[in-house]
Amino acid sequence: MKPVIVTDPPRADLDQVARLADYGVATVHEALGRSGLLSAGLRPIQDGVRVGGTAVTALCWPGDNLMIHAAVEQCREGDVLVVTTTSPCRDGLFGELFATALRHRGVRGLVTTTGVRDVADLRALGFPVWSAAISAQGTVKATAGAVNVPVVVGGQLVRPGDGILADDDGVLCVRREDVPSGLEKARARLEKEAAAREAFATGQLGLDRYGLREKLEALGVRYLTAEEYEKEQA
Repeated sequence: MKPVIVTDPPRADLDQVARLADYGVATVHEALGRSGLLSAGLRPIQDGVRVGGTAVTALCWPGDNLMIHAAVEQCREGDVLVVTTTSPCRDGLFGELFATALRHRGVRGLVTTTGVRDVADLRALGFPVWSAAISAQGTVKATAGAVNVPVVVGGQLVRPGDGILADDDGVLCVRREDVPSGLEKARARLEKEAAAREAFATGQLGLDRYGLREKLEALGVRYLTAEEYEKEQA
């Protein structure tokens, strides 16, 4: 890894990302073919918060938050800071002081594969965080990393400027080029879900609505009475 700070990378349209976030991570994930979910054990430290913004990435060394300080300068209104490390680290690289600085710059939240600390203060501040751990373990500021370079988080490539959606269900990365089409697909998905919800509310079963009885039959699933089942088991 070459130490570097990339300034002003291209970003997805912020209004479009915010509208996409309104659909929710689960709906957008399904609409995009179940792609982009950051499966890195990331969980929110708060409940009921939904954010959408553009990624600023920070690649740090384990136990070292120097590059988060550098990343703060590169953040602007509507960004979401995405932090990861060159090898696994659960130390508390981020706390309330960082959040205070990022709020001043209009940053909408943090996503990190590391730990965070000052959790009560972060909640009181209303700064949304999705992290892999909570840890009071402190850090140093000694080794150069990178800011605004592509990083891999939970098996997904996150590029600076990509759309980041986060809520109670997890964190999703949407390639900046895919945000406009993602809006169309998410809208169609929501309409489909609304129709299914109305059908279920009137008693229709998923087995019938989705043609799953035929699938069960094709898979060799049989319906037996309790008496028939007991006889077969005897």
